[in-house]
Amino acid sequence: MFVPFSSSLDASFWYKLSDNKLNAYGLDESAKPIFGFYYNGYSASPTCRLSVDYTAFDSVAQAPPRHCKAQGELYLTNTIEAFKEFDQKGILKKVAEKLFKSIQSGEAIKDPSSLTQFIMLAFADLKKYHYYYWFAYPCLCLPPDVFVIKQGTLEQHFTSKQLENLLETYDQFQSAASSYQTHFLIKEVSADTFTIHSISETENLLPDKLIFAFFDPCSADDFPGWPLRNYLYLISYTWGERLSEVEIICFKDRMKNGVRSVSHSLIFTLKVPSVKGATECPTFVGWEKNERNKMGPRMVNLSHSMDPTKLAASAVDLNLKLMRWRLMPDLDLDKICNTRCLLLGSGTLGCNVARCLIGWGVRNLTLVDNGRISYSNPVRQSLFVFEDSLNGGKPKAETAAESLRKIFPGLNAVGITLSIPMPGHHVSVTGVEQTRKDVEFLEKLIEEHDAIFLLMDTRESRWLPSVIGASQQKIVINAALGFDTFLVIRHGLRNVKEGCQKSSDDNVDIPQGELPGDKLGCYFCNDVVAPGDSTKDRTLDQQCTVSRPGISMMGAALAVELLVSILQHPSGLNAPACTNSETDSFLKDTESSFGIVPHQMRGFLSRYHIVLPAASSFSKCTACSDIVLNNYRSRGFDFLYEAFNLPSYLEDLTGLTQMHQETADADILSISDEDDEHSL
Repeated sequence: MFVPFSSSLDASFWYKLSDNKLNAYGLDESAKPIFGFYYNGYSASPTCRLSVDYTAFDSVAQAPPRHCKAQGELYLTNTIEAFKEFDQKGILKKVAEKLFKSIQSGEAIKDPSSLTQFIMLAFADLKKYHYYYWFAYPCLCLPPDVFVIKQGTLEQHFTSKQLENLLETYDQFQSAASSYQTHFLIKEVSADTFTIHSISETENLLPDKLIFAFFDPCSADDFPGWPLRNYLYLISYTWGERLSEVEIICFKDRMKNGVRSVSHSLIFTLKVPSVKGATECPTFVGWEKNERNKMGPRMVNLSHSMDPTKLAASAVDLNLKLMRWRLMPDLDLDKICNTRCLLLGSGTLGCNVARCLIGWGVRNLTLVDNGRISYSNPVRQSLFVFEDSLNGGKPKAETAAESLRKIFPGLNAVGITLSIPMPGHHVSVTGVEQTRKDVEFLEKLIEEHDAIFLLMDTRESRWLPSVIGASQQKIVINAALGFDTFLVIRHGLRNVKEGCQKSSDDNVDIPQGELPGDKLGCYFCNDVVAPGDSTKDRTLDQQCTVSRPGISMMGAALAVELLVSILQHPSGLNAPACTNSETDSFLKDTESSFGIVPHQMRGFLSRYHIVLPAASSFSKCTACSDIVLNNYRSRGFDFLYEAFNLPSYLEDLTGLTQMHQETADADILSISDEDDEHSL
């Protein structure tokens, strides 16, 4: 009898397998090299254990001290059906034939560790963290006329002095080798002295009496371990014609009662017929029995033992990586995950944008708002509940961040209560220092983030972040709502001409079919008036954003998808916007697997229609024109203070006042904040 290998898998192996499945293998079902190791010091139960842990995937596997390495192949299927229908006999035959050829060619003599191989068939259900697996240890079967002439232990066969010398010689042999040797020869030099050699030296040592030995991982006292089977076939095929009898030592180096001993190691004298003439692979065996002692796979459930936070993070990653595996091999998820997003506004739009961002795997979010949760908020603002509106209401930004962390504990979400200074909102003398601090804090926040979402209620609250974002060349995405309309727009990348005191000409040469990213206008480029105080003298319906409930979800989702499209485009924020009505033809030429990156998306729910206009930057824009950005950079807070306090300052600075005078008879003068709250 031979004691078969029993697989022993550390939990760390499954963690590493899950990581490799998500980040390296994807849908690839081809064989992957892995490694295991075995040891012959176990004495608790009569087993022959092969251990596999997280190091199994190392490109250069290093077994622990006094352990031997076993080489294996991992077949990881994508479905449980593929696991069940896998051709176990076929793959076992393939490895057995490979073993047979290595014995025929003599390669197994040069590298006897190749005699001990394994196959692992597995399926990882990464939604439930259930792992199904089945091991095989391929062995070539010897003819049935092999029989034992004599059997005993080293203690019965050798004196204590001989055993002492044998162990000393064995230690010297192993320490001189680059890795622990699995198979070796023992030669008796004198009555009490032995030498140990590699089996590649067999031809040079014959016809001297040799003992074939191997590192036996079996802890059973009366039986040899599984590695002996292929070793015997190698001996029978290579030297069977020249050896009438073969002596085998199953070397079991064990600690017993705190004392190292090899005396219990088995020694056999065998009659092994020669199979030298064999030209075809013999019969083979090897699949491991399960815990019920039946031929079949095993299953391990790690859902209860893994950190729930890590489970959640891995599950989020899985949903996204399935996209890359199946549909978009070029999808750069790390770029999305590492993008730091700043959400200015934590109301209806802010909550929905945040939820969509974490669905895309964004891990760093900062939410800013100066409001508190009212009774009307929770039904539309998806991160709040009724209790949040009691006792005057909790701060919106902090509560939204806390809610996001409850949804996904692996998220770095921060909420900040901050009032954003606005043009047309007078700053008193006593409030100058606080306003200065608010400006500096907002500047620091925008500097620390990569993408800025403008999701506030009023036009004028978007002005200062637009100026700062343009100056710092950040990704700025603006979303605004009407009753049954919405606008999502990305601000163009501003290449400001330093020192320019006059606005450049508005006649921009637009390439056929597209508008470059640095030519795109911002949210304020379509305005011919400076942003003013839109909250003054407003009725209740004018004070609130009155819109169809689904509009905010549509606008928020498109704002996030626009960010992802920007991040995945090779040109990033410089990605051109399509100006051709034939978007299908432009789509064929786009460099991004996500398709076009629009400048604006304007939706009209009354017609269930979305248009994608692209507009160039306006030389007299009150937010992104050269003259505004140069004044902001050179004068800093002094420039902003005048913009906050002087109603016509921005219009005078940019030339809008003069333009108004030149077009005094045009209907354009009738446009005001009250007529179109959100520039739709």
